[in-house]
Amino acid sequence: MKSDRDLIQIVDAAMAEAVRRSGSWIACRRGCYECCMGPFPITQLDAIRLREGLAELQTVDPERAERIRDRARASVARLHREFPDATISQILEIEDAADDEACPALDPDSGSCDLYAARPITCRTFGPAIRGAGGPEGHPLGVCELCYRGATDEQIADCAVEIDTRCEAELLEELEESTGRRDETLVAFALLEAS
Repeated sequence: MKSDRDLIQIVDAAMAEAVRRSGSWIACRRGCYECCMGPFPITQLDAIRLREGLAELQTVDPERAERIRDRARASVARLHREFPDATISQILEIEDAADDEACPALDPDSGSCDLYAARPITCRTFGPAIRGAGGPEGHPLGVCELCYRGATDEQIADCAVEIDTRCEAELLEELEESTGRRDETLVAFALLEAS
């Protein structure tokens, strides 16, 4: 059975290849955090990885870890005020809901992710052109609107790599069997579960 570490290695290797193929079309750099704005769903596997990353950060840089927790608490409070009776899934279904809400892991001063090594799969796969295993040939997914400016659909498709994340589904199924949890969550809520 593959582990979360195996999944991360598969995804990171594929993304490195997508970046290599895409060259100067990739806009993703430190300080570019367009994709870190607004709530986005993460899996329970992502939530565990984030909590473990926060716990590791607590041992080496407790002040930075506390700043992340402070941002997560502020984010949850704003979401509860703006959507008082909404569940996480309902918030995610509302078009343009909290689009200006920054991910709590985003350091607003540096524009970089304080939990980069522990980031969710969504964060790892956004930007360069990718195709999921079994997806339509030539149909890139997850392409950032800031990347590939001036590129044709064919050029983008030539840069795309296939990422086989079927092991993620297996890991999520195994996690659900052991914990009973399968619902998606948000970064802020996941981080506060660790507190």
